[in-house]
Amino acid sequence: MKNFVFQNPTKLVFGKGEIARLPELLPENVNLMLTFGGGSVKRNCVYDQVKEALKGRNYIEFWGIEPNPHVETLRKAIQLGKENKIDYLLAVGGGSVLDGTKLIAAGIASEKEAWDIVLEGYAPEQIAFASVMTVPATGSEMNGAAVISRDETKEKYGFFGDYPRFSILDPEVTYSLSEHQIACGLADAFTHVMEQYMTTTGQSRIMDRWAEGVLSSIIEIAPKIKENPHDYDLMADYMLAATLALNDFIRMGITQDWATHNIGHELTALHGTTHGHSLAIVLPGLLRVLKPQKQAKLVQYGERIFGITTGTDEERANKAIALTEAFYRSLGLTTRLSEEGIGEETIEIIAKRFNERGAAYGENQNVTGEVTREILESCLPPYTLS
Repeated sequence: MKNFVFQNPTKLVFGKGEIARLPELLPENVNLMLTFGGGSVKRNCVYDQVKEALKGRNYIEFWGIEPNPHVETLRKAIQLGKENKIDYLLAVGGGSVLDGTKLIAAGIASEKEAWDIVLEGYAPEQIAFASVMTVPATGSEMNGAAVISRDETKEKYGFFGDYPRFSILDPEVTYSLSEHQIACGLADAFTHVMEQYMTTTGQSRIMDRWAEGVLSSIIEIAPKIKENPHDYDLMADYMLAATLALNDFIRMGITQDWATHNIGHELTALHGTTHGHSLAIVLPGLLRVLKPQKQAKLVQYGERIFGITTGTDEERANKAIALTEAFYRSLGLTTRLSEEGIGEETIEIIAKRFNERGAAYGENQNVTGEVTREILESCLPPYTLS
């Protein structure tokens, strides 16, 4: 295990009715701005709960943060925040609203242009922010990362900064999510774990078992959620799994991959593919291409997650990859580029971008533009059950 420093300062406030605790969680005498997406919080009554909890408080509102938040929109929020001397932000919505709010927090605290902060990859200053989460997926509620898109150039990049001061997670607010939103959220959480887990064996028994526990839980609850998306305990497990999948707990002292995410971001930037869906397409292809370097971990994963105990190591690895792709499809997601009308032209654009950047992703820094082309080519053929 490698040396590491761990600290997660976010206060997680979990359970039904906890939005009512906003008055005790938010400091007094702050200039508060609430940030929202497109209006789903009005339809699921979260907005009413927040308004009731904040009765008597002064605050302003900013609406319109998109899925895969656009820097063009966030610039407007930054300007509004500066004009009103805002010093505290409360994001109310899904991971995109919170990701966007993280950049707003950095932009208000800085004189730098918002996109420059993203390109630098780190926000040295941010005003305080917190969240009321409505969509389990990104883990943004308990980590310091955010991913921002630029519509003008069809680009999407991540940056790092502060953690939310607190995040409220009420599983009941998930009842209004569509089947596709839940599918993408489960795929996102599952892939977050895989990015940290699916590298090499023997690094940490503790991290492996913790990651495997989250993976197994997601696989177990996914079909049950399809049958009953209003089961409180199921949705609570889903919501907490999404948080634990990316709050630093399962990656202490180990190598990580993240090539799938970097490739998936390009599909989102170029085609608007929902983030979790893009990962369901890319990860099986990445595992097929990088199987030689990941085979030992694939064998371990196959045995512990899917009960694969017979065959050669290569056969067991192949079966683990096939069952991973089958899991994504069981959520109702496609797993091939051809199914989404994406072809060679997009593959060439992404490979060229990565080559121009000198990209070298993955735990071995060997996922270059050329390797990315190979991965995406493996995602083209029609799906057949292996």
